[in-house]
Amino acid sequence: MTTSIIITLCVLILISYIFDLTSARTKIPSVILLLLIGWLLRQIAIQFNINVPDLTEALPVIGTIGLILIVLEGSMDLELNRSKKKVVIHSTLMAFLPMLILGAGLAIIVQNVTDVSFKTALINVIPLCVISSAIAIPSAQLLSKANRELVTYESSLSDIIGVVIFNFVALNDSFGWLTFGNFFLQILITLAISFVGIMGLSVLLHSITHHVKFVPIIMLIILLYAITKILHLPGLIFIMLFGIFLANLELLRKVKWVKVFHIESLKKEHLRFKEIVAEGSFLIRTLFFLLFGFMIETEDLLDTESLPWAMAITAAIFIIRLAFMKLLKITEKSILFIAPRGLITILLFLSIAQSDKIGLISTSLVIQIVIITALFMMFGLMQNKKTKAKPHETPAEPKPEEPAGNAAQ
Repeated sequence: MTTSIIITLCVLILISYIFDLTSARTKIPSVILLLLIGWLLRQIAIQFNINVPDLTEALPVIGTIGLILIVLEGSMDLELNRSKKKVVIHSTLMAFLPMLILGAGLAIIVQNVTDVSFKTALINVIPLCVISSAIAIPSAQLLSKANRELVTYESSLSDIIGVVIFNFVALNDSFGWLTFGNFFLQILITLAISFVGIMGLSVLLHSITHHVKFVPIIMLIILLYAITKILHLPGLIFIMLFGIFLANLELLRKVKWVKVFHIESLKKEHLRFKEIVAEGSFLIRTLFFLLFGFMIETEDLLDTESLPWAMAITAAIFIIRLAFMKLLKITEKSILFIAPRGLITILLFLSIAQSDKIGLISTSLVIQIVIITALFMMFGLMQNKKTKAKPHETPAEPKPEEPAGNAAQ
């Protein structure tokens, strides 16, 4: 039995690797194929009466670790300079405003249909409003560097903002000045922890001479995130800031506290660390979506009661997204379709307290929205015939000198 499990895991991970290698040609996001394989494995297990232990508790654990590694990996690609000003502004607006409008609109509808409080309705719909960086960032590898940066910023910020808003709504009974004051205090505490954590991890990254150095650092990052989660602080902010710090060491040469490190040496360690994180991110992401696919019930997938809601919510997601793309003059069509729901949606949905759960926002609905948005993304990527697509830019602006950095132009 042990040998069979080892062989199965190895084969599945190798298949996932093949999906990753071929996705640039097929334009099919590997997540769709992983979900399909997971679902097929479940059907095989049922058909041959294979006894599989309950893996429900493992999903949030694997998902959380995957989220940390994916946001860290994505943020280590984000170089900050003046040419990135617009891409940062655009991605922030695209991450926050559609989430706000969609969340408020869905909450009002759910409140009227189910006769629950607005707060309860909002807790249930927030997970449906968050773009999954776990799916968006890997899929964006098919785009040009400029558009890839936009997707990375937007999806990472969407994860962070979504988690922050979800915790803020779920953990507070009233929303007065004291509540908002406490919220901003939590943000300041998170920034302070991030500063100290970045310094400490940078020292370790620079000074550890033992042949094993990156695994302890990754464990410390996960530990710090877990501690911030216990304290109800937005720990993903720390993860993203640490990645951005490592990606922009050259810009920080003149900062006093950075001078204590040998920048060139730290840059070399950063490149090695980035490779390790990318490998770990691939492995955890593969396991998560295989496991999630395995846990999908055919009845949930084909639930005709939730399907109209799933279609309507998906339509609202892309209509609102299109409106903001028009407003911000983002012309790259593929960007419209890269708004998948996935890992973070599932994690937030699973973390809703039993007393706050409502029947309308069911497992079936969540699964259907995840699948439909992934299929929409696949369609959008197939429209992107060339891997290096035109960067998103406003028509009135002059053509930039360097294509790679012009998503912001």
